[in-house]
Amino acid sequence: MKTTKLIVGLAFSALSLTTIDANAQEKFFQAVGTPYMPKVEIAFNRYYTYEGLVDNMKKIAAAHPDIAKIESIGKSYEGRDMMTLTITDFSTGPDTDKPGMWIDGNIHSNEIQGGEFALYAAWYLTEMHADNEFIQQLLKDKTFYITPTINPDARNDFFNQPNTANSPRSGMMVLDNDGDGLKGEDGMDDLDGDGHITMMIRKSPTGRYIKDPQDPRKLIMVGADKVGEYEILGQEGTDGDGDGRVNDDGVGYYDPNRDWGWNWQPDYIQRGALRYPFSLPENRNIMEFVMKHPNIAGAQSFHNSGGMILRGPGAEEDVSTYNRDDIRIYDAIASKGEEMIPGYRYLTVYKDLYSVFGGELDWFYGTRGVFTYSNELMTSYLYFHKEGSGRGNQDEMFEVDQLLTMGDAFVMWHEYEHPQFGTVEIGGFKKTFGRAHPGFLLEQDAHRNAAFTIYHAYHTPKLSIMDVKEEDLGGGLKSITATIFNERLMPTHASQDLKYKIERPDYVSISGAKVVAGFVVEDEDFKKFSEQKRNPEKIEVANIPGMTAVKVKWIVSSGSNYSITVDSAKGGKVSWKK
Repeated sequence: MKTTKLIVGLAFSALSLTTIDANAQEKFFQAVGTPYMPKVEIAFNRYYTYEGLVDNMKKIAAAHPDIAKIESIGKSYEGRDMMTLTITDFSTGPDTDKPGMWIDGNIHSNEIQGGEFALYAAWYLTEMHADNEFIQQLLKDKTFYITPTINPDARNDFFNQPNTANSPRSGMMVLDNDGDGLKGEDGMDDLDGDGHITMMIRKSPTGRYIKDPQDPRKLIMVGADKVGEYEILGQEGTDGDGDGRVNDDGVGYYDPNRDWGWNWQPDYIQRGALRYPFSLPENRNIMEFVMKHPNIAGAQSFHNSGGMILRGPGAEEDVSTYNRDDIRIYDAIASKGEEMIPGYRYLTVYKDLYSVFGGELDWFYGTRGVFTYSNELMTSYLYFHKEGSGRGNQDEMFEVDQLLTMGDAFVMWHEYEHPQFGTVEIGGFKKTFGRAHPGFLLEQDAHRNAAFTIYHAYHTPKLSIMDVKEEDLGGGLKSITATIFNERLMPTHASQDLKYKIERPDYVSISGAKVVAGFVVEDEDFKKFSEQKRNPEKIEVANIPGMTAVKVKWIVSSGSNYSITVDSAKGGKVSWKK
């Protein structure tokens, strides 16, 4: 009887699901380039806490077990798991046997949308895989390692605690920021309890500002020969430690993106560098993961804001690290990115922005030979598609709030009895506006940035064995020549890799034949060869440049059914069998 009920119940459930699916298909029609009826529904017009990101990541892994796996790569300062998705077609081989693409976001905790952009890339790859031939082939060839938030502790602090759009930039380590010998005694004070640290103004007979008669949100400075009505007191808060400054000793000042072990400088040179390279457990976790995955050939980090596609070096004295051949590849990929992401500009950090010592961007390239970009997400161009408006344009922000967010981005001025300043007015833009995308712009920009990262991953090396030739040499000997072609832009070894021998050579091996001698073919026309006398059956190739072929040659005394294998740390593995 129980068995019968179970069968009936399962049949009813299956029927119900079929009906639901049929009803859903009647209600939806697929838009081009977007997952149709995804297994995991994620809204990309909002932001997620650390727990929200992890929940979505777990759902992705559970819904797509053949192409996605989730793991913790270590603990954060406060003990949260740093969750990472590995996405590849596992049926075509282990993830470490394919060129890898690292994606992360949110190293600065207030730069929140990096988490959603990285999550979007994971969601898009997994949900499009079933129906999109390009994604199917991509995941056969490549591996993606995606860590949406490097800074999970302070990500939650940004959302759950009062903050400005610029705080906290660091993690949650509490330090003595104001040099008075005490730690964290004057943090953010959310006087009106709305979760946002805005601004304070006060009426004053010597004030220099008035409220705009046409728009009471705006403060206007009066003329030099006029007296205004208000003075600006600064950030919402109190002087908690009596030093005459407001909110000046909260969560640490340090910068997680000045903590990496390449061209690191101490705090007195590089503000925010903390104690020594990899002082922070979050960065150390990533370093250890990357060191264990030498297949990682490309990397992308998502920051905000300003609409930039950045490459290194971070400091001028590091210019010689990036040679002409590698810059040509950086330029080719990033120039395509400028087309894919309207309003974004391709820039070099030290030359076009400011000097950075100990940055993630330079560590990936300098110590691992990984072609790496850092995108500064969000540009005001996205609002009205006007060129040159720029970050921090208050007039434009007021217009956006009026016309596009219907007043939701601004806290209107309201009175508050301040314990130190008396009657003040509190108001200003919310912490999630300005640097962060408003919800209606989030998904489009996430898709464009993810598409750029997929394009970058596509151009990590792809090797193929072609044009295998045999020649009878007489006396029971024959030569076998094979051409190894790299079908993509990026070489198997960046110039930095070759200079410091960071990664092992590429190996081209033959089996099933008795090898007498092995050579790298330097010039086939003029018969120039470089013989490898030791282990000639496994030829070492220093590099296979992008869109270029390398030839190897063996002299064998026997073997009619042989196979050739290429094994490259960053180029993956490929085989050919006669």
